[in-house]
Amino acid sequence: MSRKTVEFYFDFGSPAAYLAWAQLPALCDEAGAELIHKPMLLGAVFQATGNRSPAEVPAKSRYVRRDFERHAARHGVPLHFNPYFPINTLVLMRGATAMQMQDGGARFGDYCATVFRAMWVDEKNMNDPAVVGAVLQAGGFDAPAFMALVAQPAVKDRLKAVTEEAVARGVFGAPTMFVGEQMFWGQDRLQWVREALAA
Repeated sequence: MSRKTVEFYFDFGSPAAYLAWAQLPALCDEAGAELIHKPMLLGAVFQATGNRSPAEVPAKSRYVRRDFERHAARHGVPLHFNPYFPINTLVLMRGATAMQMQDGGARFGDYCATVFRAMWVDEKNMNDPAVVGAVLQAGGFDAPAFMALVAQPAVKDRLKAVTEEAVARGVFGAPTMFVGEQMFWGQDRLQWVREALAA
């Protein structure tokens, strides 16, 4: 019998994706499932699907921000809404893709933890290349080597391919999780992910 999997499509620019990322490893461990990370470019998903960020709708933005705070408090996840939001995550998501491709993904988890923390705990301005470089250096990464890595065509092509794959599967926002062909959108749908894994 094949092991169950959770495919996790995410972008660092989504606080909802951060909240899901913080909880999914334990959920998958409990269910004996494999967590498969799928870095995608949320801006490209929005463009392809006609969706847009809640930040563009002031009333919805206010509500969603408070809802994220409630969710974080309930699940014990540290969250500080980034004052520089929205942030262009193209380089950051290429970085996630590159870390998956390098050395069998050995430092992918460390990279995600470093970037998510900078974005949604430490309130860093990740639009600023100098700040990104400092965050990466503090996280034990070689910033100049990183910039060379994310410029590689193979990295760009893979991020594009995964983003296109997401759209083809019906993804319109982040986070989106798949258990088999069942799709679940949002950090508040993890209980349904858990139930799908138990079925």
